[in-house]
Amino acid sequence: MEEDAGWELYRSFLGVLREGSLSGAARSLGVAQPTVGRHVASLEKSLGLALFTRSQTGFAPTEAALGLQPFAEEMASAAAALRRAAESQGDGVRGTVRVTVSEVIGVEVLPPIVAQLQRTHPGLTIELVLTNRVQDLLQREADIAVRMTQPKQDLLIARSVGEVELGLYARRDYLDARGTPQSSTDLAQHALIGFDEETPFLRSARKALPAWKRAAFSTRTDSDLAQLALIRAGAGIGVCQSALAARDPALVRVLPGELSFKLETWLTMHEDLRHSPRCRVTFDALVEGLQQHIG
Repeated sequence: MEEDAGWELYRSFLGVLREGSLSGAARSLGVAQPTVGRHVASLEKSLGLALFTRSQTGFAPTEAALGLQPFAEEMASAAAALRRAAESQGDGVRGTVRVTVSEVIGVEVLPPIVAQLQRTHPGLTIELVLTNRVQDLLQREADIAVRMTQPKQDLLIARSVGEVELGLYARRDYLDARGTPQSSTDLAQHALIGFDEETPFLRSARKALPAWKRAAFSTRTDSDLAQLALIRAGAGIGVCQSALAARDPALVRVLPGELSFKLETWLTMHEDLRHSPRCRVTFDALVEGLQQHIG
């Protein structure tokens, strides 16, 4: 290694990794294509490694590049966290807060909370990352996370906001046409909405309700939002948050005595952000809003 490479070289390296080409990386980074090419070449020279195999179809990462990727991703998260912290300097509540949350909570629950928060603090910018993947707060992939499992890391502040109840629901006209199941065995005669891939929730649900398995689902999707939309459209019976179902008088609880899950909901952030005004007010607003949602 000749010398320490600057962050801009790793930034371009990540851009090519993610996009598969110099042109794609240039567009995503907002820089000229020759600049990205120079950065990658400079990084390869500095490290003494070939990072990509060039071809007419694009840039394929070498084994060395894949080995460096997680460390470069950490650098990117740290750079973004530094930028958010810098934006917040000054008087009052200002700057950017990055919040990671599941699809359903992000779409169905958080928007009015965020809207009120920004009315109160117009200098605040909220970045919502909707994903069911658990993002790493210790690596600063996000500032605040809404999670359905209790975090174990010592460096995280965690606050339980209550339990989200889940149950089986279907639209009333679907049940009028197909009949209402009276026992779990009746589910075999119905259109069931569930996951395509095996998930921890699916395994847990199957313990209480053996019929709830992939082979039985007539509609499969790993998107929680898509499942919710299908239930609302009358496509069949699926799992829904009871608090969300209560908003729609057309939705009816099915077999309430046989499937009822409660997922404890947690709000977490890195303890280093405890005294950050932007993170503190966002954290408190999310706690209050989620508690109201859960009831």
